[in-house]
Amino acid sequence: MPPESSLPVVIVLAAGRGERFTASGGTVHKLQALLAGKPVMQHVLDAVKASGLQYHVVGADASRPGMGDSIAAGVRATPDAAGWLILPADLPLLSSETLRAVAMAPPCAVTVPIYQGQRGHPVRFAAECREKLLNLEGNSGAAPVIQAYSATNSVALMELDDAGIVTDIDTLEDLQRAADLLAQRAG
Repeated sequence: MPPESSLPVVIVLAAGRGERFTASGGTVHKLQALLAGKPVMQHVLDAVKASGLQYHVVGADASRPGMGDSIAAGVRATPDAAGWLILPADLPLLSSETLRAVAMAPPCAVTVPIYQGQRGHPVRFAAECREKLLNLEGNSGAAPVIQAYSATNSVALMELDDAGIVTDIDTLEDLQRAADLLAQRAG
């Protein structure tokens, strides 16, 4: 296993307003919604902690209006990282094994996990992406960085058998779907 200092830091993005969740009838912020008796975000943090990877949580802050701003803040807060795994905090079924697998994938500027043809998270960015990540702003997240590296064939797609990489919570219906998947795993 590579030394921890050569592994990426997980940037957990927990700054969104969760407006679609409340619009769907949710009475709390989606990250605080209960899934199997535990808040959605706690599921994510438990997986991150179990992975053994270093991590940094980017919480809500009015000075960071979009996902791009939050990613830049996370990278700025971890300047000595060997790279970053960008992980939205609304993916409660993601496994710690998946986090480790993406962290230890063969070197590439950007590594995007795929589940049944669908792009998911966490997306891994090598240290060479630092400046581009620091310049992100607005709501497009890291899509501009991925596009830039795609143009130079520096993006690897990593097929994984983990529905958790694409099972995000944006509505009450998503929360129910995640509960059903969690029950299937337990059963």
